[in-house]
Amino acid sequence: MMRTRKGYPVYPLTAAQKFHLFYQSFCPKKEVLNIGTSLTIEVELDFELLKQCIYKAYERCESMRLRFAHDKEGTYYQYVVEKEERDIEFVDFSQGTMEEAEKTMRAWTAVPFKRDDSPMNRIVMIKMPEGYNGIYFLADHMTMDAQSLICFMKDIIELYCSTQYEGVEPPKEMASYIEQLKKDLAYEAGCRAKQRDEEFFKNLIAESEPIFNGIDGTRLLDEVRDRYQNPEERAVVDVSDSVDSELDIFHLEEEPTKRLMDFCEKYHVSLACLLLMGLRTYFQKENGNDDVSINTAIARRATLKEKKSGGTRIHSFPFRTVISQDKTFLEGIYEIRDRQNEMFRHANYDPVSYFAERSRRYATRKGHTYEPMALTYQPMTLREKGLEKLGDIKYRTKWYPNGATTQAMYLTVMHRPEDNGLDFNFEHQIKVVSREKLEYLYYYLCKIMFKGTENPNLPIGDIIKLI
Repeated sequence: MMRTRKGYPVYPLTAAQKFHLFYQSFCPKKEVLNIGTSLTIEVELDFELLKQCIYKAYERCESMRLRFAHDKEGTYYQYVVEKEERDIEFVDFSQGTMEEAEKTMRAWTAVPFKRDDSPMNRIVMIKMPEGYNGIYFLADHMTMDAQSLICFMKDIIELYCSTQYEGVEPPKEMASYIEQLKKDLAYEAGCRAKQRDEEFFKNLIAESEPIFNGIDGTRLLDEVRDRYQNPEERAVVDVSDSVDSELDIFHLEEEPTKRLMDFCEKYHVSLACLLLMGLRTYFQKENGNDDVSINTAIARRATLKEKKSGGTRIHSFPFRTVISQDKTFLEGIYEIRDRQNEMFRHANYDPVSYFAERSRRYATRKGHTYEPMALTYQPMTLREKGLEKLGDIKYRTKWYPNGATTQAMYLTVMHRPEDNGLDFNFEHQIKVVSREKLEYLYYYLCKIMFKGTENPNLPIGDIIKLI
């Protein structure tokens, strides 16, 4: 591998980046790694000042200046350029409708980046209908995850507000992406911590083979058992031959959201634990099986430097629970919390190595899986000092699907900045999961969570009967 590229030091990809590249490698739509979002405020903006703040934010965040290239063997590596000199675009949507503007931004989100030696993000200043103004932002998942994206957008806001309004302090410095990158690469090169993490996951895999639980019951598992004439089959293919996807969003209002958050605070558990409990109980109900696995994302941003360093740090591992219907709802949640905390301590391990080890151990057929879906909970919001000091100014955030997914179903749960309610964002393959199935899942997920939080000492079996 070359030691420099265009005069800049080069570095190997991290495990998190390789995980994304792994998925993209067998997806015909290269935009599958695109993350598109907009942030707009109901106030007139000085777009020239906003442009200068965007350039300043580029300077402050190394991962926003990230580039990729590959060597003769096809191995990708990365480097950080000193300065972003691209012109910041401006598009005026104010004379049209909101629907037309959002349709255009969805189209932008479906345009893949050139991977070699090219910028891996795009910012457009936008003037929207209904008096809203702000930015559209597109990034490649190999350079940014949801938390670092939000962190970068907040940086732009806070830079702008500190310049434009009295009493708003400028934001604190961003942390170095390269510094965190070197730490990750040192871990991956081999150390005692990595050995401990590998041992943990190998022991976890060795416990026993998981089993697939479908959104609509045992149909897929029954089919694969018939196909191979083997009643012991436990994994299935749950994706279609098309990666075309849709995004269906369900909104939970502020008051019921607060009830869930109050429960979490009272019993010292995260909302992610409650969501996992609700989802695994739904699959338990539909499949008559206590053994449920769901893919979960781990942010790996425990320290302030990790939170502020940009880049992509997310690792994704299957989260398996075997919880009897005799146990109470609260006992189930505590078991999830304890297993999660244990997994967090080992989450630096390479997910690709995890899946390879599991596939080897159980001789899983190519393309077969035990997990019907993936879950990400995104606790961060933009409702912090940059905007709250401006009083009652309204603002909106919007996520735009890229139109492709390699997974059957992916749920991202996030807080709405306008009212702190929850949005349940289901991205799913069109040919695999219908809107009707998602409505059914969402309905029962909510019923389980609210019945359980209202009666935490009820056995899980009773909750299933009552809903």
